[in-house]
Amino acid sequence: MIYEPREDSLVLVKWVNKYCRPGMKVLDIGCGSGIQGKKALEKSCNVTFSDNSNEVLSCLKDYNPIKSNLFENIHESFDLIIFNPPYLPEDKDEPSDSKQICCGGENGWELIEKFLEQAKNHLKRKGIILMVFSSLTNKEKVNSLILKNNFIFRELEIVKLFFEELYIYELKLLCF
Repeated sequence: MIYEPREDSLVLVKWVNKYCRPGMKVLDIGCGSGIQGKKALEKSCNVTFSDNSNEVLSCLKDYNPIKSNLFENIHESFDLIIFNPPYLPEDKDEPSDSKQICCGGENGWELIEKFLEQAKNHLKRKGIILMVFSSLTNKEKVNSLILKNNFIFRELEIVKLFFEELYIYELKLLCF
């Protein structure tokens, strides 16, 4: 199953358009439909698409995507990492295929935690991460995970939906 662009993808792509510059080395991690990376390609010729879904990889084969569970098969550093993760808390009744593209773990933040632990090893010194997540994920917990992993963050936008809020964050490594 491929995550089709929804509100989270559409607001994030707006920020990708604002941040991406020619010559940047960009990673669209967990790329799903590839909307973020395709937008980055409009401004930068060096975009890496990655996902762990064979279906996604097949659909994006023209972009030479890398099969990777987060950074497992990523061996480079990037100026911009784009992350629209599965971020919803687990629903035991949800079918397993949709759970894979929507659920970020039991509480919703577990995948974000793994991402943050690994991302710092793949972000260039002045690099930026653009990430989206939901109020259903527990904003305070995500904020604490960001700080715990030596990132600083800036909330770029809040999108209010009927049942939740979406947060778009800019993350940078905290330099000592």
